[in-house]
Amino acid sequence: MSPDAAAGALADTVVEPDAGAAVPEQQAAPDAAVARLYGEPLLRMPTDLFIPPDALEIFLDAFEGPLDLLLYLIRRQNFNILDIPMAQVTLQYLKYVDQIRLHNLELAAEYLLMAAMLIEIKSRMLLPQRKTEGDDEAGDPRAELVRRLLEYEQIKLAAYDLNAVPQLDRDFIRPQLFVEQSSVPAWPDVDAGDLQRAWMDVLKRAKLTQHHRISRQELSVREHMTSILRQLQSARFVEFADLFDGQGSVPIVVVHFVAMLELAKETLIEITQAEPFAPIYVRLAYSPA
Repeated sequence: MSPDAAAGALADTVVEPDAGAAVPEQQAAPDAAVARLYGEPLLRMPTDLFIPPDALEIFLDAFEGPLDLLLYLIRRQNFNILDIPMAQVTLQYLKYVDQIRLHNLELAAEYLLMAAMLIEIKSRMLLPQRKTEGDDEAGDPRAELVRRLLEYEQIKLAAYDLNAVPQLDRDFIRPQLFVEQSSVPAWPDVDAGDLQRAWMDVLKRAKLTQHHRISRQELSVREHMTSILRQLQSARFVEFADLFDGQGSVPIVVVHFVAMLELAKETLIEITQAEPFAPIYVRLAYSPA
């Protein structure tokens, strides 16, 4: 809607009451209430009703700044933004600024700055262009304004695209479902590496908890005594270390040594040594014929 039409619409909405005319008392049906005040039905219009002047404001076209208004005027008239007719655009812009100055002077100050820039550009276009040194032709006075308008339009379109993206708590809400923790199984988040490390730990503990079983082996000292006597009968002297060859495990060697001591105790064999640290020999005991 153009600024002229906006001003006309605002003028049509304002009705000046006649000071001398009497205001007829509005009667309403018993069942129909004019309004409700604190929940109670109001059956007639109060005669002392006062409405402040600024209680109701109608904004026909809301703009976010001077560039937004200027871009709106250009696009509405299908003007070429690279060849703006400054006379028409400036005239429409000034009409809109005159309207907002009547309602909000602080807001109009920002628009007045742009109006001064438009007037300056218009005046520069009316004056003959001066050639500068090094330039064949002077630049277009509208170039800077066109650049700002194009940049603003790009940012505005990008803002519309971002605004179209669904946003939390504006276009949708995040559902919240309360579930008892006991009814929902909490499965651990593991991978193959965790399983491999757990298996290696089990094997390590299994090696540390091995049991040593001792089996009972029955050994006879008498049998070993007989074995020693048989071994000495076939040789005159037998070295002490050679007497234990082929005995196998430690328990057998111990029993074999005990059997030798029993034979020496019963004087059936003799254990001799020629000198200290010399070899020890075992032989059958000498018995006279």
